[in-house]
Amino acid sequence: MRRILATVLLAGCALPATAQAADVTYIHAGRLLDQPGKAARGASTIVVTDGKVSEIRDGNVPAPAGAKVVELGDRFVLPGLTDLHVHLFSDGDPLKARLDATTRDREDAAFLAAQHARETLEAGFTTVRDLGGPPRGIRALRDATARGDIEGPTIVNAGEAISVSGGHGDNNGLNEESFDAFHPHDYNNVCNGADDCRRAVREQIRLGAQVIKFAATGGVLSNVAGGLGQQMTSEEMKAVIDTAHSFGRKAAAHSHAAAGTASAVAQGVDTIEHGTFLDEPTVKAMVAHGTWLVPTMMAPVAALAQARAGALPPASIVKAEQAAAAMKESHRLAIRSGVKIAFGTDSGVSKHGLNAQEFALMVAAGMTPMQAIVAATTSAAEVLDRKDSVGRIAPGMPADIIAVSGDPLADVTRLEHVDFVMKGGKVVKGAQ
Repeated sequence: MRRILATVLLAGCALPATAQAADVTYIHAGRLLDQPGKAARGASTIVVTDGKVSEIRDGNVPAPAGAKVVELGDRFVLPGLTDLHVHLFSDGDPLKARLDATTRDREDAAFLAAQHARETLEAGFTTVRDLGGPPRGIRALRDATARGDIEGPTIVNAGEAISVSGGHGDNNGLNEESFDAFHPHDYNNVCNGADDCRRAVREQIRLGAQVIKFAATGGVLSNVAGGLGQQMTSEEMKAVIDTAHSFGRKAAAHSHAAAGTASAVAQGVDTIEHGTFLDEPTVKAMVAHGTWLVPTMMAPVAALAQARAGALPPASIVKAEQAAAAMKESHRLAIRSGVKIAFGTDSGVSKHGLNAQEFALMVAAGMTPMQAIVAATTSAAEVLDRKDSVGRIAPGMPADIIAVSGDPLADVTRLEHVDFVMKGGKVVKGAQ
């Protein structure tokens, strides 16, 4: 009788024999900014169950038997950060890249990108948007990090940037043999005319792009002496943007000159990358259209240093000087005028892992530390349409969590020294 009763009870309430106990971690934080934009909380406990946040409690709550405990003492805890503009396949050293070009295979580049992904994650950036690299390579890296094969951030990838012939994004300035070697024809990112630009967008989507990037204007690092003015026509931009939207992708415009930015905004672009030479009419248009600006303030600083060190070709030096001189006031104008700002660095122009240095530049341009943190969390999540999985610490969301010493709301440079990183419930740096 007892055996029958036990069998009935087990059948009614027991888990299947193959079920495993939940993986539970209690994180004890000194202070907690779980919802950037709102006031930070005091001592708190974050309960993580099977890789997701399941509960947040006030105070340091004792963990039950069998649960893991992460003691962060007086550390300031906040959501994993997001960088909306990186290039994981670039290493921030253009001179070395040119010297290595004849000996580096695609496979070498893949291992280098994986190293950059790890460096970025350890810097506290648990999500990134990669806006330019080998389409097949970045798609493979995206999927490898998603599976957990490689430790790195969640990657939203663009593949190659869409460019007009001779524009920023075309491999220009090369001799005949090098052009054929370094311009793989299966990328098909160069276009001329609206119909051809629609084709180029579709090609990148075919190769796995989740977002579309295009070059509205010239660029600093492209080896062409064409300045930083508008290079893609408004009709070509509209074709790129409309095609991206028709496939459910957002469109990001690399843009320096105000004319190129204004045209991209008028055609419905989602984000302006750089926005180096903004003026009053363009800023008003961005506010009216709700267009996001991703300032990437680190990029002109890094490019200017490279130019002065002789690491850039002559065509790039003048452009680096112009961009660095104009950048700060342009971004001050945007911030002062209420343009929506989201965080991005253009890492790959600068070194990977230094991404958080962007925060101090944003504050110097007029943002508060909280506004800068919001730009790298909840605002970035809005740009990505991932508000339910990125940018906050809340029940049901992936446990992407970082911690720093001191108070980044008082000194934003604290974010340059991340002590602890958890990605999807797994500790990848700091307390074990």
